[in-house]
Amino acid sequence: MNFTTDMSRRKAVTLLGAAFAVPALAGGRALAQASVSLDVPYVPTPQDVVDRMLDIVKPTSGDFVMDLGCGDGRMLVTAASKFGARGRGVDLNPVRIQEATENAKKANVTDKVQFEVKNLFETSISQATVLTIYLLPSVNLQLRPRILSEMKPGSRIVSHAFHMADWEPDLQDEVRGRNIYHWVVPAKVAGKWNLRDGNDEIVLDLYQQYQKVNGSAQKGSGPAGKVSGRIKGEEITFAVDFGSGPKNYTGRISAGSIDGGTGSSWNAQHETRFGR
Repeated sequence: MNFTTDMSRRKAVTLLGAAFAVPALAGGRALAQASVSLDVPYVPTPQDVVDRMLDIVKPTSGDFVMDLGCGDGRMLVTAASKFGARGRGVDLNPVRIQEATENAKKANVTDKVQFEVKNLFETSISQATVLTIYLLPSVNLQLRPRILSEMKPGSRIVSHAFHMADWEPDLQDEVRGRNIYHWVVPAKVAGKWNLRDGNDEIVLDLYQQYQKVNGSAQKGSGPAGKVSGRIKGEEITFAVDFGSGPKNYTGRISAGSIDGGTGSSWNAQHETRFGR
């Protein structure tokens, strides 16, 4: 389906404005309780930005794409038409949902995508393997804990215009001056790990801030070493340095273990679970 550039993937300004008031109101439920006028201006996302956002996250027919604040549905309609992805969009504005539904019909993708009038904070995102958003920074920050706890490692998030504060994007791009931010949900690795590398046994004590990892390493009664690394989904790359130069490891995190892969001489087992 081809959208003209003056069509909008739009958000109710009243909805976005209400987000600024959330911290000041009890329980953080202001957005869910805010009344939304249907005749306010809307913020457009040009189709070329939509195209680039989807090119970055590369949805497939095996993905489930969720668009929070879906507007006229162009993000999901494009994801279904171009990539064969399934998905669901929610928006508080019933007029936008009607438009989105009609656009899905015109593109013959109603078997792949559905739209619903619903508050984004009352919408489960656990099914999503790709999440697309065009929301204010304050709303992104309220969504961030849910993204990290509800979405599976390796799930992709792409945001038009707004970042997530100290959760640095894995990739940042720009289309005609419009920023696009992309994150991959990292697996959780904080805690103590027993790493066996050939005949060496090393205890790792890891701390995690989103996709960044650092910590200490102990081998026998020798001096402590340092650990630094990075996570992308379930993939981890880290270095252990006892002072004579770093040794690099790359593995996959799964069910409390890190597997170095076929032919590798090392693996690690998780002792405790804590942290983010």
